[in-house]
Amino acid sequence: MANVQINPTRMELTRLKKKRIMAVRGHKLLKDKRDELMKQFISMVEENKSLREKVELGIKKALEKFLLARSEMSDEYLNTALLATKQSVSLDVNIKNIMSVNVPEFNYTTRTADSNDIYSYGLAFTSFGLDDAVKSLSDVFEDMLKLAEREKACQLLAAEIEKTRRRVNALEYVVIPQTQHGIKYISMKLDENERGAQVRLMKTSATK
Repeated sequence: MANVQINPTRMELTRLKKKRIMAVRGHKLLKDKRDELMKQFISMVEENKSLREKVELGIKKALEKFLLARSEMSDEYLNTALLATKQSVSLDVNIKNIMSVNVPEFNYTTRTADSNDIYSYGLAFTSFGLDDAVKSLSDVFEDMLKLAEREKACQLLAAEIEKTRRRVNALEYVVIPQTQHGIKYISMKLDENERGAQVRLMKTSATK
């Protein structure tokens, strides 16, 4: 505890002992929290990885189908077919608590319940390839939303893990050692003062 002034009194000793008890207890709780956060994070990362692969594959297939549809239709007809939309999506963001970390939870609702409203054009003037492409992109939408949810949760958990790790290290390597050093220093000083007082008392008794 270099450059830290300690008042070697019994009151300060009592205060430091209470501080050490709280620091040790807090250290254990934070370590348990960090370990549980790590478990949650690893599980979520694995789920996120699987979901990302699924989404990337779904988007790749949808794009391939759009390219095929483009080869079957002129750019004018294709652009006109996709210009207007029948369906729209509303997104609701709720909060879910994971080990004191608030992570987003996405829910969506469509403007209409008719699944055919994803097609914004008349089917008579477009190719089957375009229908297939639009359907493929619609099918991957929900997984895209889940992926965004998981990735944001992973970011927030990672930040909380890092913050908790710093607190654990501060307690383990700074607060607890300094407190123990202070307790040892004050105990030695008090013992030294007590021995000094006994010596003075013995000298006073001997001179009488």
